[in-house]
Amino acid sequence: MREAFASLHFHQGGKMTIIVLIKQVPDMEKVKFDREKGRIDRSSAGTEINPFDLNALEAALVIAEKTGAKVVAVSMGPPQAEESLREAIARGADEGILLSDAKFGGSDVKATSGILSAAIKKIGSYDLIIAGIQTVDGDTGQVGPEVAGILNIPHISNVESIKDFTEESIDAVSNVWEGQYLKRGKYPLLMTVTKDVNVPRLPNFKNKMKARKAEITKWDSSHLIDIIDESRLGVKGSPTKVKKIEVPAQSQREGRIFKDSGSEAVLEMLDVFKKSRVLNKEV
Repeated sequence: MREAFASLHFHQGGKMTIIVLIKQVPDMEKVKFDREKGRIDRSSAGTEINPFDLNALEAALVIAEKTGAKVVAVSMGPPQAEESLREAIARGADEGILLSDAKFGGSDVKATSGILSAAIKKIGSYDLIIAGIQTVDGDTGQVGPEVAGILNIPHISNVESIKDFTEESIDAVSNVWEGQYLKRGKYPLLMTVTKDVNVPRLPNFKNKMKARKAEITKWDSSHLIDIIDESRLGVKGSPTKVKKIEVPAQSQREGRIFKDSGSEAVLEMLDVFKKSRVLNKEV
């Protein structure tokens, strides 16, 4: 079931804007790694929207259904990432903005957060930013909180459920170190959500048709240059350098088949257990 809100109240003064940060990621079960360059070979597998970002989008859509809020999906990536924005619209988002430029290539979490923050500043008015807790191709979990830091707004991380929503704040349950905390955040606010927050909806036919015709806004570095210095983009603005990637060999389970009589097989198994220290006492 999608997350239900206990009680919702929305101000009548204007339309709320929710920004959802999404990323197009490779299929991690099929992708290969470029060990020499220390990067993922993104051309080696198909792509999809980062699964946690689908939860973020669903959270935004549930809020929008209750409030009439406008949902804007923002993604940074190569030109083909436009497909993910169209999928976001097919799932219910109102608009899509693609941040794409060769100068953005090689961005680490700091540079990525800076570019996303610059785009959000360019958008201007917003109330809530929602992102997935992490991406499956990076797993750092740092971009959301860093964006909040750059924008100088509060954030709630690891949100596993949204309990209440008013014209001034949102109440969310955050799961940190196996502890649950009920937190209230006032707008403007950023949240990162886990997969437990909801079950993402599938695109419907009407929205699929809308997504096909939608005009995706595209911004390159020239659109952000008055907000962020070029030295903070891409490899130039990335203090983190990956020197080497090692993919551990997949371990194989060892198995044995006992074909002797039942009692002899049991004795042999017990001997194996003792040698492997599964059993520490005489049986």
